[in-house]
Amino acid sequence: MMRISAAAALAAAVVSIDVLPARAATIFVSNEKDNTVTVIDSETLAVVKTIETGARPRGMVFSPDFKELLICAGDDNRLDVVDTETLEITRTLESGPDPELLDVDPSGERIYIANEDEGYVTVLERGSGKVLAEIPVGVEPEGMAVSRDNKYTVATSEQTSMAHFIDNATFKVTANVLVDTRPRVAEFTRDGKHVWVSAEIGGTVAVIDPETRKVVKKFGFEIPGVRKELVQPVGVRFTKDGATAFVALGPANRVAVVDVATYAIKGYILVGQRPWHMALSPDGAKLYVANGLTNDMTIVDVATLKPEKSVPVGRLPWGILVKP
Repeated sequence: MMRISAAAALAAAVVSIDVLPARAATIFVSNEKDNTVTVIDSETLAVVKTIETGARPRGMVFSPDFKELLICAGDDNRLDVVDTETLEITRTLESGPDPELLDVDPSGERIYIANEDEGYVTVLERGSGKVLAEIPVGVEPEGMAVSRDNKYTVATSEQTSMAHFIDNATFKVTANVLVDTRPRVAEFTRDGKHVWVSAEIGGTVAVIDPETRKVVKKFGFEIPGVRKELVQPVGVRFTKDGATAFVALGPANRVAVVDVATYAIKGYILVGQRPWHMALSPDGAKLYVANGLTNDMTIVDVATLKPEKSVPVGRLPWGILVKP
């Protein structure tokens, strides 16, 4: 745990975060082992509903208008589409084999899906579910991020240790960027100038310039008293002003706080066991962390960078999103 002085300095580093007026939101947590999504009211922290999904739900994404939630049901080779008002599954889409993570383009027209078992990316027309392309990438693709200008998509492949840049107009891979071992997530910075790729086994985050397709920075993590092999970065989230990044460190049971401009590690937040993915509240004031091995969600106050409470969810929580 951080000393008081370090915590105060760390909190001061993020007080510039653009915080909007607080209001209730809806939190969605995918539970890989229960085949469910837990729906939680952010104000009362009560479970609103438990949605039964296909087998092994993991990656999730909202449509740009937040009206639909798309869920990867990996073992059923499909996407479940949830109406975020009624909290009912309204349809399913054929996703290709073993979908893990996905993203939707800014227009909401296309879905890009990582098919882990087959080594390609499936592109679907969101409205009809029509398959537009199957794009070969590296072995075991997982991370998926569409650029803000909708010109390209970045897919990571775990076994190939690469970030693949896909041209969204031609569906062709235009660059393969080598990163560290077992890359999991690709996440664009708020300004879109860089994409961060977390390498779980390599223990690092690679920062890639999407214009040059070069790694401009690679940084790792050192936690006193924690064995290096337990520090396994996975999920990445940027604050609303883009100045601070949170990186979930898996078996290290911590979330790293990173200065985006300098890449300095400002500190670590102790959460539950095996934090995997995270989400921010719409006002930017809370960070929600899904802890896979303690079957709960840690709520972190962003202003103080202190964990406030733990909320039980389903078994093996994996993905987490917040609807305004």
